Amino acid sequence: MPLPLIIGAAAVAALGVGAKKAFDGYESHSQADEIVGKARRRYDESKSAFDHQERKTQESLAGLGSLELNIGRDFDTFSAISDKLLAQFNQGRQDKLSVNLPKHKLAQIEAYKFTALGVLGSVAGAGAAGAAVGFAVYGGVMTFAAASTGTAIASLSGVAATNATLAAIGGGALSAGGLGMAGGMAILGAAVAAPVLAVAAWAYASHGEDALKNAHAASSEAAKAVEKLQRATHSLRKTREYVGKVHAALHDIYIVFEGYLSKLREIDLFITSARGVSQDADVINRLLQSISDDTMRYINNGYMLAAILTDIITTPLFKLKYENGDIVKDENGVPVMEKDSDGSMILNAEAINAAVDSGREESSAVLPA
Repeated sequence: MPLPLIIGAAAVAALGVGAKKAFDGYESHSQADEIVGKARRRYDESKSAFDHQERKTQESLAGLGSLELNIGRDFDTFSAISDKLLAQFNQGRQDKLSVNLPKHKLAQIEAYKFTALGVLGSVAGAGAAGAAVGFAVYGGVMTFAAASTGTAIASLSGVAATNATLAAIGGGALSAGGLGMAGGMAILGAAVAAPVLAVAAWAYASHGEDALKNAHAASSEAAKAVEKLQRATHSLRKTREYVGKVHAALHDIYIVFEGYLSKLREIDLFITSARGVSQDADVINRLLQSISDDTMRYINNGYMLAAILTDIITTPLFKLKYENGDIVKDENGVPVMEKDSDGSMILNAEAINAAVDSGREESSAVLPA
């Protein structure tokens, strides 16, 4: 065969091989595109579901934290009026009137009150929402941990207690965002903190075989991330469910407590008005005696409800870590939570159910004011 024909045939053959390789490369790249596309859609769907659940859980925690802070503020008002009324009733009495509640229960109420007031007095404006979320997660735990170790109530009302509580919920960093994510990422820890695919930005090599190989790697990494997101979403959903259960119980009991607080306000105003009208000590004493029984019932019932509310609030939403029977704390004195294999906090479901059920049962015996 003449040389030009041989060269021509070889060129045609080479062109055919090149076309075949080009087609194979195109096929591999198309398959890689399809694999990566499916992986990305699975991940995006799971991430969207997670983001939605995280927002809802954050909102629920913010609502619970706000309610708990309001309860702590009203505890302060209730105890202040009660102390004032008791002081007036006990003037000249040999048999002093007192609150019919065990001292350790009164101490727990005081501890919670100081913890809540410490937060309320330290955050405002944009930081308040983040503080409420963090308080729902850590506020009751701080009180519980302090009370369980026998810390003096006086120390709980000081700067140290306020700083410890604020450290748990973001502290000074709240103004700059702080632990605004205390409800989501802080709860979940490392579970979805960095679900980054092995192939950055869903990219892969331009060569056909490498593209297909990297696409499978990306798909496998996406599947792992999706599994973590699904577990995290489930964790947030359960958290929101239990937050709702606690919120509903606190709200119902708090309404009855507010009735007794309202009664004490009325009595305090009534006595103050009576003193303004009459300066006769005998008249005032007879007045105090005439209302003392009802007032003491309001005070005692109010404190009973306050104790029930405190028991529910200080039941941790998540399990605490213990060593040798003591709560483990970090360098800031903040209690450490138990974590699962994903690094997420473990919901304290059994204890929450028990606290809510017990609280509802006990409060049902206290009639509205």
